[in-house]
Order: sequence, then structure tokens, then C-alpha cells
Amino acid sequence: MEPTLPKIGLGTMGIEDPDTIARAIELGYHHLDTAQIYENEDVVGEGIARADVSREELTVATKVWADNLAPEDVRSSAEASLDRLGLDFVELLYVHRPIEAYDPGATLPEFDSLREDGLIEHVGLSNFSIDQLEEAREILAGPIAAHQVEMHPLYGQRELLEYARTARHTLVAYSPLAQGAVFELPEIREVAEERGVSEAEVSLAWLTAKDGVVTIPKASSEEHLEANLAGAGLELTAEERERIEGIEEERKLFE
Repeated sequence: MEPTLPKIGLGTMGIEDPDTIARAIELGYHHLDTAQIYENEDVVGEGIARADVSREELTVATKVWADNLAPEDVRSSAEASLDRLGLDFVELLYVHRPIEAYDPGATLPEFDSLREDGLIEHVGLSNFSIDQLEEAREILAGPIAAHQVEMHPLYGQRELLEYARTARHTLVAYSPLAQGAVFELPEIREVAEERGVSEAEVSLAWLTAKDGVVTIPKASSEEHLEANLAGAGLELTAEERERIEGIEEERKLFE
């Protein structure tokens, strides 16, 4: 059974205060996304421990970085991640990028093994092409639960979204605010002004209105944490969504 991910989760890259994580959880962020390369799994784990929310209510995701993807390293690095998080298992473990030590036929069975042994509940992939997703599907014994990619109004990922719907996995959008670029887009600003909301809320509402898409904006202040959550409750009209879909500029932030 695939995980049911909340429409808005918390991207934790750069967060170094466990109290920020704990406060986010208590505000309603029950999908927490970290990674080995962020070097803050211990911070996320401490935040989980401090929060007055039961572990059963949370979906915790982390990612194995590219230099740990050799078959002999996957399990030991995943166990080290669990130790840093202070958890017996995570709901979702990603291949962070299919580069460096990644070898589909050797790497992916190790993820299956972690799932079979109960150290993870679901396997995710991140930053894959459609061809790489197809290859992974043929190798993995279990389903791909989620594919995490850069996705925002300047980079709509239409092909990967269509593929995700066909393959029946969730598309998890990172950098949904395009590192602040959405605040300068006329189409986003107009809708925000008309609605009396922030550009962030409009961008997140546009993403979360899409079937099969969830997103993980990063925020640290309580004001931004609350505003981002509000984005999931903002219902854009078809005309507003079309205006945003019609943005012609395309900008990819991460290679």
C-alpha cells in the first residue's frame, strides 16, 4: 500500500534548529523530508522527539546520497540515517540522484531488501528521467511510491506528471517557490493581489491542485510555516490556474 502524503510537507534542507522542526510538526506538517547530504537528520530526529505529536501520525523521508549507492554501502548508510534520526524505520527512503555509485541492477535490490526487512516502508526515487524510472520499475520488486523532482510555476514537469499518473506514484515537488522567483512573476503577483494572499500561497495552491502532486516547501519562521500550510486550503479558479499554466518562461534551478 502506497503512503498517503499530505499535500504540504516540510522540506528541511538548511534547518538547523530542532525546535523549528518540532513547531512545524505541531502546526500540522506531518510529512518531513530530509537527506543524508543535508547533514541535518539528527536535527530532524530531535525535532520529532520534541514534538507533541505521535510518531504514528508522521511520514518521515530521507535520501541516500550518490556516494552511498554502491550495493555494499546502501544498507550501512541507511542504518546510519536511522541512527541519526533516532528512528527504527522511515516511511520513505529515496535514491537521491541516479549518479556516481548508482547502478540500477545492483543498487535497487538493496532498497527492496531494506523494505523487506522493515527498515523502510516504501522506496522513492528522486531526480530521475522517464527512461530511468522505467528501468527502475523493471528491477524493483515493489512499487515506486514517490518520485521527487524540482517543480514550480517556472518548471511544470508536465511529462513527469503525466508519467507519474500513469505509473501511479506520487510526484513530490521540491523548491516549489523557485527559490523566491515566484514572488516576481506578474501572473502570480496578479492572482495574489486579487485574492489578498501571498505569492507563496498562490504557487503552492497551483501545485497542490494537481492530482498526484504534493509539495515540500522549506520554511523556518512560524509566519511562513503557517502561510505555506494555508496554500493547500486556497482553491484557485480554472481561469487563475490557466493564467499560471500560461507562463512562458522556463527556468530550471538544479542540474
